[in-house]
Amino acid sequence: MTSTPATVSAPDIDAYALFWAFSLIALSGFGGVLPFAYRGLVEKRAWLSPSEFAEFLGLSQMLPGPTICNIAIMVGHKYRGMRGAFAALAGMICFPFLLVIALGALYQRYGDLPAVRDALHGMAAVAAGLIFATAVKMGMALYRKKEPRQRQAVRTGLLLLAFIGLGLAGWRLIWVFGSLATIGTALFYLMREKP
Repeated sequence: MTSTPATVSAPDIDAYALFWAFSLIALSGFGGVLPFAYRGLVEKRAWLSPSEFAEFLGLSQMLPGPTICNIAIMVGHKYRGMRGAFAALAGMICFPFLLVIALGALYQRYGDLPAVRDALHGMAAVAAGLIFATAVKMGMALYRKKEPRQRQAVRTGLLLLAFIGLGLAGWRLIWVFGSLATIGTALFYLMREKP
């Protein structure tokens, strides 16, 4: 079994640290901070292990609301309960809110300039690349676990089917997730180790 980075104990992280950490994450990216959240929470601060981040991400995507805000609430609650959840969420929202108001005023005045439109297109491409790189990092963390090859093959097959269904075919998330979750659960149940 491979070891994962230990998470910091709850007394070491206060509400102020949560607020500022999530403020920095929120201000690091615009329209896609997930790569910065992974880097800040897993790689830089080691508040979460890669598998914990993947679990929080999976649950956050199923809950209503922005995924990154759901992750902030979960991390904050993990370390400081309700106070931490509010602090982390406030960190995700406060400074970006003010920044968006300022950028909206600037865009209203200068948005028709070709240089501004080109810059926005370039930012979208960079954000897509960062999200792809984070997905690769998270996927590699899944495969570092010592598991039978049969389980890894099933996991890879399910990932490919999800990519084909969502990315290439454009099917709805609810149908892809529902069908693949059912198939995956059944397959892993059949492959479980018998006592």
